Amino acid sequence: MECILCRIIDNQIASRKIYEDEDNIAILDINPASPGHTLVVPKKHADSIFAMDSLDLRRTIEVVKLIAEKIKKELRTDNINIILNNGRLAGQIIDHVHFHVVPRFPNDRINFTIPRYQMSDEQFWEVQSKLIINTEMPPKPEPKKEESERGKLE
Repeated sequence: MECILCRIIDNQIASRKIYEDEDNIAILDINPASPGHTLVVPKKHADSIFAMDSLDLRRTIEVVKLIAEKIKKELRTDNINIILNNGRLAGQIIDHVHFHVVPRFPNDRINFTIPRYQMSDEQFWEVQSKLIINTEMPPKPEPKKEESERGKLE
């Protein structure tokens, strides 16, 4: 069975479409977080951002910006969340890439806060050394005096 977004793209399921071009559609979310909550969906099926062609992704992002600008103007808000849930742990429910463009308003009761994780300089360096792209790797930092003494006490 095709995914629900593919069926919407093929007009097998009704939607509240606000934009369509050769590569993408934008539809109002049927369970919106706020009035104007829109999904921007590439027509070419891809389960995740990793499966998308770079050119297709670029075209989709351009539509995301277009929709965000329209929401900003027409719904009179400068506050917009743009969200891509990629994978189950990230909250992806439908296995078809789609961006949420969510207008924000005073007292809208939406809570997208992310808990903060405390990391030492050493932990940052370990993650940075694994993720760095196209730049010279900085030297490993020396532990701060308080960190090295704390380690001796534990």
